[in-house]
Amino acid sequence: MSGAELGARLRGGDLGAAPAVLNLVESRAPAQRREVDALLAAVSPAALGGEAAGHVVGVTGPPGAGKSSLLSALVAAWRRRDRTVAVLAVDPSSRRSGGSLLGDRARIRFDAADAGVFVRSTAAGERLGGLAPATRAAAQALAAAFGVVVVETVGVGQSETDVADVADTVAVIVQPGSGDVLQFLKSGIMEVPDVLVVTKADQGQVAMRALRDVRSALRSLGATGVPALAVSSLPPEQGIEELVSALDEHRAGLDLPARRTRARRLGALADYTAEHGERGLRALGGRREAERWLQQRDPGLEVPALVRALEEQAA
Repeated sequence: MSGAELGARLRGGDLGAAPAVLNLVESRAPAQRREVDALLAAVSPAALGGEAAGHVVGVTGPPGAGKSSLLSALVAAWRRRDRTVAVLAVDPSSRRSGGSLLGDRARIRFDAADAGVFVRSTAAGERLGGLAPATRAAAQALAAAFGVVVVETVGVGQSETDVADVADTVAVIVQPGSGDVLQFLKSGIMEVPDVLVVTKADQGQVAMRALRDVRSALRSLGATGVPALAVSSLPPEQGIEELVSALDEHRAGLDLPARRTRARRLGALADYTAEHGERGLRALGGRREAERWLQQRDPGLEVPALVRALEEQAA
């Protein structure tokens, strides 16, 4: 099936197209690049008459923070609200095959018979913790059909900034008693979240102390508008519905066209850099000059068109 046909299926709300979409965007065959371009053109703002309706949520945090358990609870909560959900769980890549190494979807609980949920492990590519171009393309495409598209990253390397570039709303996950708060504060990661989540609230005072530390860290950065919540994915669940509401409230307050335009431009620059490396960036005058140049392009252009424009500019 062609990329244009898959895009038409997504525009029509056909969730069953999702596996074929992932297979296409993850293909390494050079001939498939044109089909991916056609797919993204078919779900672009011009084709849709506006931005895709799906809410793209980035979920990131260190290994062991409880992201998969939290996502299991979130998927169930979204389904209770009758929202369809696609989860792209980004794992480190296998050096041998280039594919996903950990198979994170195995740790996310969901009803396999529920056609309203799609969960897929995707490879991070060559950058530890980063987002491969295929993941960016998949998130953009699936947002045309699914109510929520989650991009879950392993929480190391470039993942925090990468997921912030592709998502409408970013939730950063920390666990109590791990020292994550201080590490995030030192590394600047605390500037990334739109919502900050402390997991394992069932641990009581330990979790509440972590929540106080998180809120203090946010205040020190002047990020007083970022909500911080404590949640538990274990029955009886705590804070899950409040987290869903906080994610929705952030999305409702966005200038979505501006955020998506920025995401497409940064995604194009990331894809261009993945293909052409630092030498390609130097041909554009460096990253900042490339970003300034992209800001002058048509805001409705999809990622492949922007990548081609960057290649022409560098030539």
